[in-house]
Amino acid sequence: MTRDRTQVAIVGAGPAGLTLAQLLHVAGIESVVLEDRSRAYVEQRIRAGVLEQGTVDLLVDAGVGERLQREGLVHHGIEIQFEGERHRIPLSDLTDGRTIVIYGQTEVVKDLVRIRLDAGLPLLFEVGDVSVHGVETEQPSIRFSHAGVNHLLECDVIAGCDGYHGICRPSIPRGALREFSREYPFGWLGILAAVPPSNDELVYAHNERGFALLSLRSPELSRLYVQCRPDEDLAAWPDDRIWEELQLRLGLDGWTLAEGPVLEKGVTGMRSYVAEPMRHGRLYLAGDAAHIVPPTGAKGLNLALHDVRVLAEALAAWYRTGSTTLLDAYSVTCLRRVWRAEHFSWWMTSMLHRLDSDDDFGLKLQLAQLRYVTTSHAAAVSLAENYVGLERV
Repeated sequence: MTRDRTQVAIVGAGPAGLTLAQLLHVAGIESVVLEDRSRAYVEQRIRAGVLEQGTVDLLVDAGVGERLQREGLVHHGIEIQFEGERHRIPLSDLTDGRTIVIYGQTEVVKDLVRIRLDAGLPLLFEVGDVSVHGVETEQPSIRFSHAGVNHLLECDVIAGCDGYHGICRPSIPRGALREFSREYPFGWLGILAAVPPSNDELVYAHNERGFALLSLRSPELSRLYVQCRPDEDLAAWPDDRIWEELQLRLGLDGWTLAEGPVLEKGVTGMRSYVAEPMRHGRLYLAGDAAHIVPPTGAKGLNLALHDVRVLAEALAAWYRTGSTTLLDAYSVTCLRRVWRAEHFSWWMTSMLHRLDSDDDFGLKLQLAQLRYVTTSHAAAVSLAENYVGLERV
C-alpha cells in the first residue's frame, strides 16, 4: 500500500468537489480529488443547467468562467403558463438586475476538470474500494485502490462531495445524523432534442394533464420535460408520444413548439432530502451528499456550489489563523440556505404539478396561487429573488 498525504481529501468529482478543489487551489491549499467513475462519464452525464447569479460570480472569481461567460445564455426572465396564457416574470427588473445563466452542468464539469488537469493537480478517476477512517480524530484518512494499487491518503479534512448514493454520508455513525425527506408521487420524463428552443426564455407550464417545462442547453439544443409517474417505463414513451404530450401541455394559439430528433431521454424521480448536521468530526458533507431538492426550482447545483464556497472560506480561515469559528459554523450556515431552497422548490413543485387528478379543489387552489404570483408585484418579487438566488439568507 502506498502512503500519501494532502491537506484536504475530496471524494467526488462532480461540480461540488471540483469547485471546492479549485477554490482551495486559489487559496493555496492542497487537495486530492477522488472519483469512482471515468472522466468520460463525469463529463457526459446530463444534469442541471440553470445557474444563479451568485454561482456564475463564484466560478468567474475562481478562474473557471471564461467559456461560461462566452457561451452561457443570460436570461432576464421566465414565463409561467396556465389556463392557456403565458405570464412573464421579469427576474432582472424585480431583483436589481440579477440574472440567471443557462450553461449545462456538464460544461461546468468539463471546465473544472480541464483547469485542474492543466495545472497538474491530483484528480484520480476510476478509483475503487473507497473508505473513510478516523474522521473523529485529528488525522482522518481515506483508503482506496487505483490502477491496481492500494493507497492510504492521510489528510487534515475530508470533504464528502460524492452525492446521495456516495460512501461519505453512510460512513457517519448511526444516530449522528437526523434525516428529513419527502417523496413526490411523480417524476419528470426529460428529453434532449436537436432543435433550436421554441422560446427565448424558460416556460413552466401548469396543465390539467400535468406539468411541462420548456428549457434549453444551447441555441441548437432544447431540453424539455413532462410530468409522469416516478416508475415510468421509457419503452411506453416513443418519441412521437413525447412530442404529442409536449404539444398538448405547452401549446398555445399562435405559437408552435418545434420538434426535432431526440438525442437522450430519461426519467427523474422527485424527492426532497436533508441530513443534519452537514459535518461529523473532520468529515464535511456538501451538495447532494447532504441534501436534494426537486428540480422545479433549479436549486440543486447552485446549493452545492454555495456549500463549497462556505467550506473553502472556512478552511482558508482555519489554515491562515488557526481559528475554527467558521468551520464550526459550516453546517448551520449552509442549512439556512438549504432549507430556504427546500421550501422554494417544494412551493414551485406543489404549485405547478398536477398532484391528484381527482382533486378539483386542489386544482383551483393552484390556479389561484398562479394568478396571484403573476398579478401581484410582491408575489412576483418573492419568486424572482428566490429564483435568481438570494444574496443573503
